[in-house]
Amino acid sequence: MSHLRGFYLLVAAALLLPLIFPDNYYVTVVGVTAALHAILAVSLNLLMGYAGQISLGHAGFFGIGAYASAILTTRYGWNPWPAMLFGLVLTGVVAFTLGRPILRLKGHYLAMATLGLGIIINILLVQTGSLTGGPDGLGGIPTLSLFGWAVDSDLRWYTVIVSVLLAVVWLVLNIINSRSGRALRALHGSEVAAEMMGINTTTTKTGVFVLAALIASLAGSLFAHQQAFVSPDSFSFFFSIELVTMVVLGGMASTYGAIMGAIILTFLPELLVVFEDFEVLIFGAILMSMMIFLPQGLFVGMQKLWRRVATEESRRGAA
Repeated sequence: MSHLRGFYLLVAAALLLPLIFPDNYYVTVVGVTAALHAILAVSLNLLMGYAGQISLGHAGFFGIGAYASAILTTRYGWNPWPAMLFGLVLTGVVAFTLGRPILRLKGHYLAMATLGLGIIINILLVQTGSLTGGPDGLGGIPTLSLFGWAVDSDLRWYTVIVSVLLAVVWLVLNIINSRSGRALRALHGSEVAAEMMGINTTTTKTGVFVLAALIASLAGSLFAHQQAFVSPDSFSFFFSIELVTMVVLGGMASTYGAIMGAIILTFLPELLVVFEDFEVLIFGAILMSMMIFLPQGLFVGMQKLWRRVATEESRRGAA
């Protein structure tokens, strides 16, 4: 259970923050968005960081989940929970059907294929206006309710979405420390070598692709009910690129790095608002500096720095 030590610290931080800062905007409002982004980043990191399969269309699965919940609850009067389940099934079918042929590709061919998939989903959301509301989006999405407990405040949404994040992190940590996780890392290292070791690379790649898509769909449904409004702009190609940036910034093949990347890219623009016209310039400079000085990602770089400092301290103590 040593791989769960960091998870317990994450749980403690998630519980303490709203207790220490119950009415803080950055905790109960921005924190909800950061947690949603973290769910998406963790799922994408499972596919990119551990399996080595790049995806530039992850926002498309996020959109399928969001629109499935939005359409079924507003146009057909479904309860949010069955609508969310339908979104997961639909996403799973799409990911499985399209994932097998797409994942036969490698390198930039795979990147272009997943990019095309994300763009196609976004175009469908825009063009099917009679169902999705088109570019104007779809509003009036009901909130979630569980046994009469309505999720109708920022603090309650924080509780729900952070709980889902913790569940996803726990699932991913257990996967990557299992036989399946070792298969993913072998696949990342060398697909040919993985096949020689008896790993069914096609099944492994498809499975992780579908799992990442399902987690993104779940996040999309939560996003739709939390915002009470969805539009295609929220699921564009640019958001897929932002998700990739979160994973790379935090550190590839690091679950906690993906969370850190999501938190940084969510909070940093909020903190830089005071600089007005120079906000984008400063934001870009900070990201560029991080990647220059910490090319393996912020979380991984901090881990290495901590180990180096600890080693130096132990040497001094021994001397």
